This record gives sequence, structure tokens and C-alpha cells, in this order.
Amino acid sequence: MRRINLKGVSVQTWVRTIVLVLALVNQALVMFGITKTQIELEQWTQYASYIFTVVTAVWSWWKNNSFTDKAQEADIIINPQG
Repeated sequence: MRRINLKGVSVQTWVRTIVLVLALVNQALVMFGITKTQIELEQWTQYASYIFTVVTAVWSWWKNNSFTDKAQEADIIINPQG
């Protein structure tokens, strides 16, 4: 079993992961009808939220997200400058 090494995770990986979590939470709030303001064009809000979630999910996990020791070691070998 591989060990997760949170100290070696890059800032870019953290940012992508946090943005993905925010998009998923936003999508869940929209699905359950929990919004701060009622917008007359509620359907457009749902479309925008869905597009935001899809774009964020693809962007977040398109990149190499190295959470394990082995993956972080491989990143150093592939890109020694950081």
C-alpha cells in the first residue's frame, strides 16, 4: 500500500484539488436547491453551475496530481528543476 505524503504535494495540486472540491460542493448545493439568492433565470444558474463543475473537474485531474511518495519521487526524476 502506498503512503500519502501531504508535505511533498505541490501548490498547483492543492489548488486544483480545492477548486474541484468547491465545484462539487457548489453542484450539490444547486442540486438540492440551496442558493443564497433566488434568480429569475434559475435554469441558467443550473447550466452555469454544471459547466463550472465539468470544466473544473477536467482541469483539476488533467494534470499529474502526485499524492504518494513514489509519485513525488517520479516527479523529481522527470522534472528535476521543480
